[in-house]
Amino acid sequence: MSSNVIKLGTAALLLGTLAAIPVARAQWFGGKDAKAVPVQDVTDMLHAVMAADRAVYTQRVVNRLQNEEKVITADEHFGDKKALPLPAQMFRFGAEKVAESTTKFSYSLLSLWPVNRQNAPRTAMEKEGLKFVAENSGKNFYGEETLGGKKYFTAVYADVAVSPACVSCHNGHPDSPRTDFKLKDVMGGVVIRVPTN
Repeated sequence: MSSNVIKLGTAALLLGTLAAIPVARAQWFGGKDAKAVPVQDVTDMLHAVMAADRAVYTQRVVNRLQNEEKVITADEHFGDKKALPLPAQMFRFGAEKVAESTTKFSYSLLSLWPVNRQNAPRTAMEKEGLKFVAENSGKNFYGEETLGGKKYFTAVYADVAVSPACVSCHNGHPDSPRTDFKLKDVMGGVVIRVPTN
């Protein structure tokens, strides 16, 4: 293999940002060795980065500072209360920032039991995908849908309670429609869409 060809796994680690990962009909440079990346592999890579960032923020920042060291709280009104943003808010801020720079993919964090109504599923595929990942531990959901005349590859990945901070926040929130979450329960799902036409 020539030195200008980067293995797919190594490239994903080196890129370091979601926006830098090519999508849909992506190709890695390498002359005759160029390899098309299937859209499902792309969404899987994107989700791996998102899930890692989300878990690190939840476990090493929010849970540590709020629950273990009791230095600062995390709160949905973080600006007014001089608190940390909730993990779901950080995730949404990232999705909004990505949407400012590309239309090659989009992502959101949704739930069948949303604390914030704007995080409820809106399409039949979102509902089907969230139900599937909640009922099929360790499995992802993939499908195709047409929205506003555009075709999309849509992937749904389980969003799991990775720390006590997740569980206590959702179970104790006055607007939560479900208050019996436990560690490692599926609390919702990450929905990633890639336009295919």
